Amino acid sequence: MFGGKGGLGKTTFSAATAFWLAQQGHRVLVFSVDPQASLSDIFQRDLFGKGPVQIMDRLWAQEVDADSHIKAYQGEVRQKILDMYGLESVPEEIEDYIAAASAEPAMEESAIFDAVVDIVVKGEYDYYIYDLVPLGHALYYLSMAKVYDEWISKITKLREEMREYDEMVTRIKRQKTTEEDQILTELQYIRTRIGTSSKILTDKQKTAFFFVLVPEEMILLDTQKAATLFQQFDVPIAGYIVNRVLPDALLQQQVPPYLKHQIDQQHTYLDHIRRMYGNDVLAYVPELERDVTGLNMIERLAGIMYDGR
Repeated sequence: MFGGKGGLGKTTFSAATAFWLAQQGHRVLVFSVDPQASLSDIFQRDLFGKGPVQIMDRLWAQEVDADSHIKAYQGEVRQKILDMYGLESVPEEIEDYIAAASAEPAMEESAIFDAVVDIVVKGEYDYYIYDLVPLGHALYYLSMAKVYDEWISKITKLREEMREYDEMVTRIKRQKTTEEDQILTELQYIRTRIGTSSKILTDKQKTAFFFVLVPEEMILLDTQKAATLFQQFDVPIAGYIVNRVLPDALLQQQVPPYLKHQIDQQHTYLDHIRRMYGNDVLAYVPELERDVTGLNMIERLAGIMYDGR
């Protein structure tokens, strides 16, 4: 997983890492849940809402469309109502409720989280490169596994307690017990999915989270705060990548005073980063002369990150 403030290079590093791993012979999926994701721009392919799209041999990319997942969820709810109560059509008032619930702000986050669970638990690839949304939203998504698990645990316990009192031998009660069994089965299924994905995301043997930062004061402060919060959710922080480092070689040329001042300032922040994170800084990536788009530039960035080129 690559995370950090918006616009620092998370998506480019995700793409370059996926490219490099695919070149090593691994099956790789790089995916994003950010509605403003730029994987499409970087790979120069239309990816949004199309599922995994093959970019090259052993490399696939995907941009999740939350709206399509919300519609699919609505369809599942309708079908379960029809199956459970033997109805031919969903009553109008229930339709209104489904529409209202789907419009809640939390529904999009839930749909996106569910999409991530779908992607991760299938296990179809050797590596999953998760291009996270900006830090605030990323913390929310990562915390949802714990929130959901606690909520479902309580609901399941209540359902099980209710079923203990539901043993009167009547046709009505027998039907109700059957309905309760269906609800419990559904809750346990959801809990298993969430538990599986949560274990993967917090397993230090399987998952690594990398902070992306640039040598600027506000970014350093935000990264410090976020790292503390991420640790509270048991996210395995594997290291830091410093992006957009201006090369000292520029000082040997005739450069404008403002650029010289910027390089001097960067030295201060880079010293601070070295003192704070030491060997946890895995790469210092230079400012490139153009945006990273297309496979040639992605390959160049992968070489800088992983091959020291």
